[in-house]
Amino acid sequence: MKGFKMLSLILGLLLLFSLSLLAAERPYIAMISKGFQHQFWQAVKSGAEKAAKDLNVDITFEGPESEAMVDKQIEMLQAALAKKPAALCIAALDSKAVIPYLEKARSMGIPVIGFDSGVDSDIPVTTVATDNIKAAGYAADKMAEFIKKVGEVALVVHDQVSRTGIDRRDGFVNRIKQRYPMIKIVDIQYGGGDHLKSTDLTKAIIQAHPNLKGIFGANEGSAIGVINAVKEMKKVGKIVVIGYDSGKQQIDAIRSGLMAGAITQNPVGMGYMAVEAAVKAIKGEKLPKFIDSGFYWYDKTNIDDPKIKACLYE
Repeated sequence: MKGFKMLSLILGLLLLFSLSLLAAERPYIAMISKGFQHQFWQAVKSGAEKAAKDLNVDITFEGPESEAMVDKQIEMLQAALAKKPAALCIAALDSKAVIPYLEKARSMGIPVIGFDSGVDSDIPVTTVATDNIKAAGYAADKMAEFIKKVGEVALVVHDQVSRTGIDRRDGFVNRIKQRYPMIKIVDIQYGGGDHLKSTDLTKAIIQAHPNLKGIFGANEGSAIGVINAVKEMKKVGKIVVIGYDSGKQQIDAIRSGLMAGAITQNPVGMGYMAVEAAVKAIKGEKLPKFIDSGFYWYDKTNIDDPKIKACLYE
């Protein structure tokens, strides 16, 4: 009996040792997003967690409280590198400020994967993102269609330092300039992705340009700010609103007719593809420099299409 107890104890210890070895072998991937203030990031996180489960890796997913907190994101980046992850996924708030830390990651042999927003460097082995220039160009086409290709329009963009902010602004502006000579862009403002600040900026634009026919809000917070301002200024039906991303307020605004439509990305797929790319990078597999996670236009006519609904979030 004594021998049996001893054997059981030894087998138990061996099992614990084996499990600890297996846990130690699971690659750890650090993911740093732009923030947590929008449902968009929660959707990206859910896709990343699904991939982590499917691919047997451990991840952490964190981001600053607001998308204006570049310094906070840098602190998170430093802390993540101190943990020596097997790979780093970063959605940079500032496409230049993160570069010294990405150089450090490279020197440590840590592959870097960009997601949502790229950086001004070739360090990331790949970037998983929407083709924001193409998507914003499509938003410009829809704006032109709604205002019959003539009149004044404006933009409220989340920032002018992140790759998404730059590409969505330029994608919209350049398409208007190239194809619609009778449309004039009268103002571009930057609200930091904050809906309150974006509301105030939009109200100022409307006051300064009483003949304004349309406004493009370049992310969830910007679009919500535009919606709120149009309502407060009693311009519903007089100013065409086109948004980007999803969220309950944009979905409600489209259903009610306050917003003409919006571009939605594929946030769940983006999170999944970022982790998938990180795992391939850890294994040394070659990746394309850009992985397009796709986009859709949605409005009142197709908002309930299963293909669209899968990319919307509240």
